[in-house]
Amino acid sequence: MDWKLEVVIVPVADVDRAKHFYHEQVGFVVDHDTRISDGVRVVQLTPPGSGCSIVISRGMGVDMQPGSLKGLQLVVADVDAAHAQLVEQGVAVSPVSHFEGSDLKEGRGGDWNSFIFFDDPDGNSWTVQERPKQG
Repeated sequence: MDWKLEVVIVPVADVDRAKHFYHEQVGFVVDHDTRISDGVRVVQLTPPGSGCSIVISRGMGVDMQPGSLKGLQLVVADVDAAHAQLVEQGVAVSPVSHFEGSDLKEGRGGDWNSFIFFDDPDGNSWTVQERPKQG
């Protein structure tokens, strides 16, 4: 039996601001923006090529503080291109870095060891990791 992670709820204070950030700046695709009632709204966004989406919402009774989600991780084929795209769209993103032991050092590392980091406007934190070239 397959168990597939399809949605991660990202707690935000302002749905419109978060939707703008994730769609216009980070480049996620808006799957839907549904207003269930005056007090309930659900926006689902998916990173290009991902099988898992995020949901930002209002009025859904999710008991998480905005900005409390840490360690979300995306994987890309080219971390330098991802960094350039985020910078171009106005996202405050770290330089490309790698780990030497437990220390984070600026610059590229080996396979699976090149990263960039950014936060959304509420402080939810993201890691972007480069995967080794396939083929």
